[in-house]
Amino acid sequence: MAVQNEFEKKRSNTLRWGYLFTGFAFILFVVFLGRILVLQNTNVQEIKDDYINKNYREATLKAARGNLYASDGSILATTVMRYDVYLDFKIIKDTVYSNNIGALTDSLSTMFGKPRSYFRDRFDQQKKAKNQYYSLVKGLDFDDYDRIRQFPIFKKGKNRGGFIVDRNYKRELATTQIGAGTIGMDNEIAKSGLEGAFSKFLTGTDGTRLEQRVNSSQWKPIDYWKVNEPIDGQDVYTTIDLRIQDIAHSALEKQLVHFDADHGSVVVMEVSTGKVKAMVNLRRTEPGLYADAYNYALKDATEPGSTFKTVSLLAAMDDGFIDENTTVNVGNGVWTYAKQRISDGHGGGTYEISDVLAKSSNVGSAKLITKFYADKPQVFLDHLRRWKMFDKMDIELPGITKPYIVTPDDKRWNAATLASLAYGYSSRFNLLQLTTFYNGIANNGVMLKPLFIEKILKDGRTLYEAKPQVMVKKMASQKSITLMTNALTKAVEKGTAKSIFTPNLKMAGKTGTARFEYWKPGPAKYQASFAGFYPSDNPKYTCIVMINQPDNSKGFYGSTVSAPVFKEIAGKTFLKTPQNIEESMLVDKKVDLSKMIHAPVKIAVKQNQMPNVTGLIGKNIIPQLENQGYRVDYKGVGKIKEQFPLEGTIMNKDQRIYLQLQN
Repeated sequence: MAVQNEFEKKRSNTLRWGYLFTGFAFILFVVFLGRILVLQNTNVQEIKDDYINKNYREATLKAARGNLYASDGSILATTVMRYDVYLDFKIIKDTVYSNNIGALTDSLSTMFGKPRSYFRDRFDQQKKAKNQYYSLVKGLDFDDYDRIRQFPIFKKGKNRGGFIVDRNYKRELATTQIGAGTIGMDNEIAKSGLEGAFSKFLTGTDGTRLEQRVNSSQWKPIDYWKVNEPIDGQDVYTTIDLRIQDIAHSALEKQLVHFDADHGSVVVMEVSTGKVKAMVNLRRTEPGLYADAYNYALKDATEPGSTFKTVSLLAAMDDGFIDENTTVNVGNGVWTYAKQRISDGHGGGTYEISDVLAKSSNVGSAKLITKFYADKPQVFLDHLRRWKMFDKMDIELPGITKPYIVTPDDKRWNAATLASLAYGYSSRFNLLQLTTFYNGIANNGVMLKPLFIEKILKDGRTLYEAKPQVMVKKMASQKSITLMTNALTKAVEKGTAKSIFTPNLKMAGKTGTARFEYWKPGPAKYQASFAGFYPSDNPKYTCIVMINQPDNSKGFYGSTVSAPVFKEIAGKTFLKTPQNIEESMLVDKKVDLSKMIHAPVKIAVKQNQMPNVTGLIGKNIIPQLENQGYRVDYKGVGKIKEQFPLEGTIMNKDQRIYLQLQN
């Protein structure tokens, strides 16, 4: 009986564990079945997307910005190709690695000047770790890239040699003849200069490519996946003339150094079109050294001083208050008006109207303008409005300041303000605004909008070509324009600017000397300027020169500080046989390519002319050009598809050559 009870007890326990196991198995089956049902009803695309999002990504392929050119076709800024090299050690077979690593590290040691052990230690570590995207070097130019890809292991390519290349674009200035400040920039932080002004044309359309995750922080491009190629930007030809720009830069810098000035600017405008042919801005960085870093010509508005007398007197001429017979008695050169003391600092007596400008008489200008407009200053100010001198200039370049003129509505206006306006105070203008006004006089009274763009091209096709834009059809009567031109010419021949007179070139212009921050204690601060045009009997160019804070002990008047810069620019840009001008500025510098005799292929070279290199192998041609001292920039590999300059172009010394090779 006891034995039977023991058996029943064991049987009951066995059945209990059996039921438990069966129940657990059933539950697992139900869960498994439920999972199958869930998966069957799950969107397969969601699973695929989730996998792709974690292991792949769509990356941006930056478009190359278009080239920025000077008016003569010289490149100011361009986008060049640079090469980043990565290595996939996982794909390199062990036998290939062991048989070639010594030769490879020898080649890298020679190229980069580091011991072979430097590369061997790192490569062995990366090979052991099976790194699929090791960064070897970045920013190679074409020559270095073409060299390194021929090294052992690397020459087997991506699929056998693990050699991965990522091409990037870099923006570079192509000339030292024009400063970085004038060319400007366009990045995520700010826009400035010509680059910023024409960014909407230069900027292309970015493309895309697929990249695969290598590790938590690295992604590598997938070549076999479809790539949406970027569309490069358009090419912009500016109005800047590099020769004039270089002349203006040299003349201004020399004078800044001589007078130890703080900064200075030059603007040169073509009379008949309004095209700005040169814009130079230089600031002292340390004693004797100046850099183009800030556009004073656009961004600073200052009291113009005596260069504004041309504006005020033209208004009176146009209203018929002043003609060639007008005279004004300046007394002893000192006059008090509305409790304000006005002085000339020189001479006295009775002046003809041309003498008021020629001798830059503050008293004469103030007496004439207050005589005719004291009761109705608005009539005088209406002339300034008609000449757009109250308006912020509508130009492409960013950062231009709005002018400021004290009016009767301003709390600063008082009985003496009109007199101050007459000779260049109680107002502030940027240099471009004053250049535009003087250019209007030079252009027979037609005021044109300043232009900085010549044309826009895409793949050699002209999309836009700039035309002169009229701001004011007729600034004043023909009689007034002629009278003013004669008076400005006399200022150079017999007046305050007679020091720059030359019989070889008729010049018209007005000196200006403005004291600023005169309310502050300490040494006086001056801004010397000169504005005018040449030749005065048939104007071609308008030019304004400003030099700020020259050393007072060396001079601070516009006639001695700024006018000589104007003369040098005028002589070198216009005269065929200028006097006292360096010979190097009169003759175009030539380049002799005839010494290119070691070419793997024969090149037809005409003396002093760019040869035709299209269709030739880039790696054969580029070293030849560089060995002759020329700077060469290129994109792509293989045969040369496009070249600049074109065949037959006369080459200037140090001119940069641009080549487009096959990809």
